[in-house]
Amino acid sequence: MFKSHIQAKLERAVKKYFKKHPEVKLVTVVGSVGKTSTKIAIGTVLNEKLRVRLHEGNHNSELSAPLAILGVEFPDDIRSIKQWRTVFKAVRLRIKQPTDVDVIVQELGTDAIGQIPHFGKYLKPDITVVTSVSPEHMEFFKTLDAVAAEELSAVNFSKQALINRDDVPGVYAADITNPNINTFGTTNAAEYRFESSDYTMQAGFTGTFVAPEWDTPIPTTLSLVGEHSIRAAVAAGAVGVKLGLSELEVSQGMAKIRAVKGRMNILRGVNESIIIDDTYNSSPLAAASALRALYQLNVPQRIAVLGSMNELGDMSEAAHIEVGKLCDPIELAHVITVGEDAEKYLAPAARISGCHVVSFKSALEAGAYAHKYLEKGGAVLFKGSQGGIYLEEAVKVVLHSTEDEEQLVRQSPTWMKKKRAFFESLTK
Repeated sequence: MFKSHIQAKLERAVKKYFKKHPEVKLVTVVGSVGKTSTKIAIGTVLNEKLRVRLHEGNHNSELSAPLAILGVEFPDDIRSIKQWRTVFKAVRLRIKQPTDVDVIVQELGTDAIGQIPHFGKYLKPDITVVTSVSPEHMEFFKTLDAVAAEELSAVNFSKQALINRDDVPGVYAADITNPNINTFGTTNAAEYRFESSDYTMQAGFTGTFVAPEWDTPIPTTLSLVGEHSIRAAVAAGAVGVKLGLSELEVSQGMAKIRAVKGRMNILRGVNESIIIDDTYNSSPLAAASALRALYQLNVPQRIAVLGSMNELGDMSEAAHIEVGKLCDPIELAHVITVGEDAEKYLAPAARISGCHVVSFKSALEAGAYAHKYLEKGGAVLFKGSQGGIYLEEAVKVVLHSTEDEEQLVRQSPTWMKKKRAFFESLTK
C-alpha cells in the first residue's frame, strides 16, 4: 500500500514536470538487452549540442524511473517516511525551478507483464528506442511473444520510435500501431546504419553512418568491440539526427562513445592479454553476440568464460544448449563455465562441438584456471549473469593491474559483502 501510494505520487509529479516544462524532450529506451549501453551512447551524442539528463545506472523500475527522469536521488531506505519527505521536497523544487536540461534520456525496464504499458499512463516520449526482443524473465513472460508485446508496447505510447532492425524479429511488427517508426542497425535493411570499412583493436571500427535525412553518409570511428555495440551507437546517431544535431556533431559524438562497465568493456589482462568484460548480465542474444565479437579478434589464443544465464525459466535448457553449440573449437582454446545450468547444459553442447571444456561452481576458481592457461597476447571473454555467478570477480584474477578493478561492476561495499557470503557458502 505504501509503495503504490509513493509510485502514484511520483507519477503525478512527472506529469506535472513535463506540463510545466513542455520544451524538455524525453527519449526512452526499452528492450530485452542493451538498454543501459544504448542510453549512455545516446547521451554521449546528444551532449555535443544539448543539455542532457540521464542516470548512469539502471534505475528503470516503477519507483526509480520517475526519480531518474526528475534527477532526484533514490532514497537509501524505501521504507523511511523521513527520506521520502526529503525526496518529495526535492521533486517539488525540480518542478518549480527553471529547467536545466534540454532532453532526458531514460531506460524503462520490466520483469513482469504490464510494467512497460503502465509507463504509458504518465509518459509521452518524443522518441522511444527499442534495442532488442529476446528471452528475458521467462519465469514470468513464458513466451517470446509475451516479451515482444511487453517491450513493443512502448512504441505505441510514444510520438515516434526507432527499432533495432537486426535484433527485433520482424514478425512482431503486428504488435505496432504507431506509424511513426524508423529502423536502425548494421545491415542494409536498416534506415539508420553504420557501414564498417575496417576494424583494429587500436582504432576500433572505421566507417560511415547512414541517415535517410542526409544525402551522403558521414565518416566516423567507433571505439567499440562487437557488432551489437555498433547498433547502440547507431541508435544514438539516429536520435541525434532526429533532435536536430548537425552531421559534424553526430559524427563527433559517435566517436566519443565508449563501453559501459561490465558491458563489452576492453581491459588489460596479464601477460599482455585482452579482456572482454561483459559480466553485468547475460542472455542468449547477448552471449551469442559476445562470442562473435571474441572470434573477430586477431589474437593467438581465445578463451570463453561463460556463466549460467539466469531468469530463463523453462527455456533455460534449450538456451544454454544453443550457446554451447556456438562455441567453436577452431576459435576457442578453452571454454570455462560457471554455474549449474552452464555446467549441465552449455558445457556438454560445447564438448559435442569439439571444445575443451572445464566447469566450476565459483567464479574465483574459473578466474584462476583462466589465469593459468592464458597465453601471451591472448584474449578472454567473461560473460555471465549476476545472481550466483559474479564473473567480475573472475576478471580480477586476470587483470593487469588492481587499479583497473574500479572498471568492474558490483564493487560497492554492499555488493562485496553479498558476494563474499555467496563464495563462502560454496565452500561449506
